Amino acid sequence: MDSLIKELSEKAIDLSGKSKKELERTCWMIVHEYKHGAMPTEYDIREIDEELYMEVLRIAKETI
Repeated sequence: MDSLIKELSEKAIDLSGKSKKELERTCWMIVHEYKHGAMPTEYDIREIDEELYMEVLRIAKETI
């Protein structure tokens, strides 16, 4: 699980361009892609794993 969180965090950082302003959104998008197999569309409201999202966001913030 730790390697998954690290991998997803790194993807989110790459996607956000190291902008902390975009980090929450990009972490959500990366976790959504992991869970559903595709990036969310504009009106996509499918559930994500909230615990996974929070861990990915925490690690991403620590890394930047």
